[in-house]
Amino acid sequence: MIRTILLSLLCMAAAATAAPTATAATRVKVGAERTDLYLPKIEGRRVAVLANHTAMAGDRHLVDMLCDEGIDVVGIFSPEHGFRGGADAGEHVKSSVDEKTGIPIWSLYDGGSNRPSEQKMQAFDVLLVDMQDVGLRFYTYYITMLRMMDACADAGRKVIVLDRPNPNGMYVDGPILDMKHKSGVGALPIPVVHGLTMAEIARMARGEGWCKKCDLEVVPCAGYTHQTRYVLPIAPSPNLPTQHAIYLYPAVCPFEGTVCSLGRGTDHPFECYGHPDYRDGDFTFTPRSVAGAKNPPLKDKTCHGRDLRGLDDEAVIAAGFDLSHVIDAYNNLKLGEAFFTPMFEKLVGVDYVRRMIIEGHTADEIRAVWKEDVERFRELRRKYLLYEE
Repeated sequence: MIRTILLSLLCMAAAATAAPTATAATRVKVGAERTDLYLPKIEGRRVAVLANHTAMAGDRHLVDMLCDEGIDVVGIFSPEHGFRGGADAGEHVKSSVDEKTGIPIWSLYDGGSNRPSEQKMQAFDVLLVDMQDVGLRFYTYYITMLRMMDACADAGRKVIVLDRPNPNGMYVDGPILDMKHKSGVGALPIPVVHGLTMAEIARMARGEGWCKKCDLEVVPCAGYTHQTRYVLPIAPSPNLPTQHAIYLYPAVCPFEGTVCSLGRGTDHPFECYGHPDYRDGDFTFTPRSVAGAKNPPLKDKTCHGRDLRGLDDEAVIAAGFDLSHVIDAYNNLKLGEAFFTPMFEKLVGVDYVRRMIIEGHTADEIRAVWKEDVERFRELRRKYLLYEE
């Protein structure tokens, strides 16, 4: 675990040095740091926090800072990966107590409903939301936020979203979710790469009627635009340990809906792909059971495939939701329909992508199908943007 953390810090530091525009080291000020905009609104009120390990206000965690300021924090809701961020994807994290503050941690994965009990909803007046998203439809933090917005609307509770930059917020790409494929990895009719921050998603979901109309306020970042190359100071989840993996995430995550491994259980998850039967691969790796990936796909099997760590960040960003890696593996393994699992449609969000890959279409030909849908979404999205494009 220590090795993974050190690797994460080294890689993100390297990415920060190479970033072509503003980074976290320059003065992008996240919502949690803009205390003058929200502390007066929560003083004397019972506050619950929906947050995880990424909720830092400067060099202090949001919860620690609130306690130091005398705010009555009555509970912490923990999203996927838990409050400290070490759990596997989708792992049910039990409720507990934060050892540092003694504040109860109320897991949204405890009990199976993904929704707090009425007793918990009555225990607070205001919900503060602060989680670092990475800008993908299948990254689940925004779904947790929307469920809590619905619960707060029903209970008459106020929601304040403390915003953070989207590290993939500089473009919009990918098919828009066909809502028949709505799932725990896709909740809204938005593209795979939606180009929105958490506060912008909250505004859009509320404005378009995609969630209930809770009492919503947002605290925007300062010094951020959607073209800012914001390098995350903390890995947002166990299997996205580097900035390069975050940029590759749109193109590599669809492998979760195939028979291939994308490196979970290695030191380079989401920066490679492979399979034991991949032919003529230039890279070999073996997934193991590790913290954050206790039972990774193809565990303990030697996989052959491609190492994507050498790809240039700007080239990866320019390629966007790039299906060429999936198409390469599909053509290499020659398994036909057996290459895919039912998860594939939940991730890509539509039926036609699988069909067109099987028919032999190129990544550019498939992208052309969603191009007009993306343009319409970009127009809709502009109503809810907090930052310059």
